[in-house]
Amino acid sequence: MQTTDILGRAPQRRDAHSNRRRILAAARQRLLEDPDASLDCIAEAAGVARRTLYGHFSGRQALIADLIQEAGGELQQAFSAGRIADADPIEAMTRMVLAAWAAGDHYRMLLALGRRCPGEDAFRAPLAPAREAAVATLRRGQREGVFADLLPAPVLAQALEALVLALAEENAGCPWADPTGAAAAAAFLVAAGVAPQAAALRVRDVVRRIRAAGAG
Repeated sequence: MQTTDILGRAPQRRDAHSNRRRILAAARQRLLEDPDASLDCIAEAAGVARRTLYGHFSGRQALIADLIQEAGGELQQAFSAGRIADADPIEAMTRMVLAAWAAGDHYRMLLALGRRCPGEDAFRAPLAPAREAAVATLRRGQREGVFADLLPAPVLAQALEALVLALAEENAGCPWADPTGAAAAAAFLVAAGVAPQAAALRVRDVVRRIRAAGAG
């Protein structure tokens, strides 16, 4: 006899939860590889029948909407965890890159889909707080003379976002493996106008303090 909850609903089976997680994970990976991936491709990658996928999602847009919500939550958690008060522009930008790196595939998928559909507010909304913070931090660093001012801060932020995405995509294939994002953060700072040795030293210091805080 099947049990029900206090509202009289039958609880979802454990394998249904497992299927949903597999579908979302497969969709995230397939859409990273091909933003036009079909539901058939996603179902095959998840190892489920098409009807099983439709049992969880009414269509492609519903599936993508769930992925966006999931990715947005991961990003907000990562950025909130990495942010500290009164950080100077170099440290603030370093922490943002490390946070984006920690969000991994969630960050890459949002950027990949957002670039495919640049006018879609659904893709832009989860990234908006981080983008606004990046522009403000770059602008502050330009005023203080620590970042190059050859480009306006919003243009520089877009260019540096593209750099981080390219590095993350290369790192996903593991030819040079940057697990913490330290190399990517240093490259970001150099591209923003910080001297290479100074960039490497600042990133190393920030990573050390993040690890010390995590161990404390």
